[in-house]
Amino acid sequence: MRTRRAVGGFIGWWRSREAKQARCGNSLTAVCAACRKPPFMKSKAGPKYQRILLKLSGEALGGQTGTGIDAESVTDMARQIREVRELGVEVVVVIGGGNIFRGVQGSERGIERATGDYMGMLATVINALALQDALEKQGVATRVQSAITMHQVAEAFIRRRAVRHLEKGRVVIFGGGTGNPFFSTDTAAALRANEIGAEVILKATKVDGIYDADPKKNPGAKRFTQLTYLEALQKQLKVMDSTAFSLCMDNKMPIIVFDLFKAHNLRKVVMGEKVGTLVTT
Repeated sequence: MRTRRAVGGFIGWWRSREAKQARCGNSLTAVCAACRKPPFMKSKAGPKYQRILLKLSGEALGGQTGTGIDAESVTDMARQIREVRELGVEVVVVIGGGNIFRGVQGSERGIERATGDYMGMLATVINALALQDALEKQGVATRVQSAITMHQVAEAFIRRRAVRHLEKGRVVIFGGGTGNPFFSTDTAAALRANEIGAEVILKATKVDGIYDADPKKNPGAKRFTQLTYLEALQKQLKVMDSTAFSLCMDNKMPIIVFDLFKAHNLRKVVMGEKVGTLVTT
């Protein structure tokens, strides 16, 4: 009796499965979400990347002047990040602090280099809080994690907690750089991207890719659509600082340099459109 019930239950389940496949038009080997589609099977129309790290410079938050915090620029960044989150993409942001204070410039004015770098790290946390506020005003759940502990305003950086936030659909902003002097936020971006398993680093700039010269000073500058790590090093192109770049090269982490100030550009990059310059193996 039990055997008959078991067989009958299995036949009922199989017929139900066939009915679902008939409705969605899928075969037995490619089933839709209603038919328990495997999570690794992606739609062709979906985003190319499922987990990204967006590197923002502090100057980008400063708008045209590149200093202070420009509310309009921050709101526009938050809007583009929200567009990507609505596609189901997990987003991590590493943010600089050059719009407020830069450690290298401080050391040139007589401040000890290590002290200046710590001051710059604090500036990145200020920017992270500004971006968090703009994102949450647009309904995007956001967490700030800092490499320098300051429990009243941000969580301490814990890799597993950051990954869990991403799995819950939250945007995670990393402030405080690496937490160590003599390392840039570019290095922090390369480090965090590898730690949290990002598929790509998207470096947002004010130009539409990597050029062989400054396009603002040289109208005849050539733009590259794709480069290898070695080509970028040999041509001494300022993609990232050498420490960050070496970390990306050693771990085969692709980098896309693009113009964030052009509407919907972040979404285009995530969808796989040819925007900016790709640096890869």
